[in-house]
Amino acid sequence: MQSLQDKASEWSGVAAADAFAIDGCNIFEALGGTPQPFVDLSTNFYTRVYEDEEEWFRDIFAGSKKEDAIQNQYEFLIQRMGGPPLFSERRGHPALIGRHRAFPVTHRAAERWLHHMQQALDTTESIDADSKAKMMNFFRHTAYFLVAGLETTRQHSHGCRGTACKHGASKPAE
Repeated sequence: MQSLQDKASEWSGVAAADAFAIDGCNIFEALGGTPQPFVDLSTNFYTRVYEDEEEWFRDIFAGSKKEDAIQNQYEFLIQRMGGPPLFSERRGHPALIGRHRAFPVTHRAAERWLHHMQQALDTTESIDADSKAKMMNFFRHTAYFLVAGLETTRQHSHGCRGTACKHGASKPAE
């Protein structure tokens, strides 16, 4: 059976080594060691998501307040990109597959999400080009990791217990 990581690589077109290039550096520190670039990115991203012209896509987020979605994302990104564990301190382990189980995370939804994330990255001036490239590889792989994980858990109806999830792993601040 193909692992979730292997499926994510196949479906996303991003090798795991490229997806996890973020682990070989500290993007949080590279971007100044402050939350602002991640707040800027998350605000930019969710503004696009909540204004998406596709109703089916907006409906995925309808049960969440925009401000909460922004905070959850920037805290997760800060933590995952080498900063302090803000997300885990407030919400517990990221557990990406479990936290997204209630949402229709399909190939189509992943591509729409990635479309908005690419646009948000492209227009967030506080993030340098090298960091943007590494982050987008991580996002693309992670989106398809979620698709694979949710397809698998729905097929087996046993949850994601025991599923290794490097995507949500905390990287300690350096």
